[in-house]
Amino acid sequence: MKRILVIDDAATVRLYHRSILEELGFEVTEAVNGLEALERVAEGDFDLYLVDINMPKLDGYGFLRELRGKDMPQAPAIMVSTEAGANDQKLAFLSGANLYIVKPVRPERLASHVLTLLGMTSNGRGAPS
Repeated sequence: MKRILVIDDAATVRLYHRSILEELGFEVTEAVNGLEALERVAEGDFDLYLVDINMPKLDGYGFLRELRGKDMPQAPAIMVSTEAGANDQKLAFLSGANLYIVKPVRPERLASHVLTLLGMTSNGRGAPS
């Protein structure tokens, strides 16, 4: 089973993303900021990261820079944020994001991007096959 780390300081957003991803059959772990996310990464590998930008202690940009600097297998990362400026997107990619999505994200759009980045296809019901 593929593992996804959802990193966002808003509990409602984490719950929303978790419900979409678990419906697709993924194992989801949560972190409330970049520092906690780095602790989760040290505990085990993930297949994908879903990262917010604005968080206390260590923001999404800082988390991705730290992650990408580690000598370990690298998984794709989707930056999901309310920040819609071109500069925010540029900073996300420079930090190591593979994709940038502006919140709120529709469930089918999130599912499509996650499945694509993981090299998976949908069986027509939304579940990976």
